[in-house]
Amino acid sequence: MNNMNIDVKLTNKDEAYVIKNMYPLYLHDLSGHYGLGGEHAPNEHGIFEPSPDYKTLQDQYDVQNIWWEKPECLYPFLMIVDGLPAGFAFVVTPPYCSQGTDFFVHDFFLMQPFRGVGVAEHAASTIFGMFRGNWELFTNPSEKNEIGQSFWRKTVANYTKGNYREMYGQTFDGYKLIFQFSNQL
Repeated sequence: MNNMNIDVKLTNKDEAYVIKNMYPLYLHDLSGHYGLGGEHAPNEHGIFEPSPDYKTLQDQYDVQNIWWEKPECLYPFLMIVDGLPAGFAFVVTPPYCSQGTDFFVHDFFLMQPFRGVGVAEHAASTIFGMFRGNWELFTNPSEKNEIGQSFWRKTVANYTKGNYREMYGQTFDGYKLIFQFSNQL
């Protein structure tokens, strides 16, 4: 990681705008993994949302406020590298995840300039270490997302020293590659 200073911090409402600024880039990235089908294509206004009700980025921006309104179960993390915003991770707890899961990685995004140098794995491991329990995360199982699958396989394997479950299956978000592990003491 070439002596980069990587910080992962839980954000508050005053910092929310930084993550909201990156969110359209995340949705654009996802569209590349899924192609034109379904909810990952842009709507008629050029916004990556399924509903035509979202006409501007501001409309999309306001919907994300929930992440800062439920601090007891929604955790919006900002990744900062050498003082610059680099990405974000959204972690949820019940009732926003499957039964038996304590923590779920809902969204995870790192901007292009910060990829491939260990920032994402460092951030994910840092976040995993903040919470003890049963973890779950999903990623797109398609060939277009081989980089994402490889990243999560390597990151979860390294974090758990190989003690995790990996499977394909139906989820609340469609057919996914699923990773599950526990870091309870």
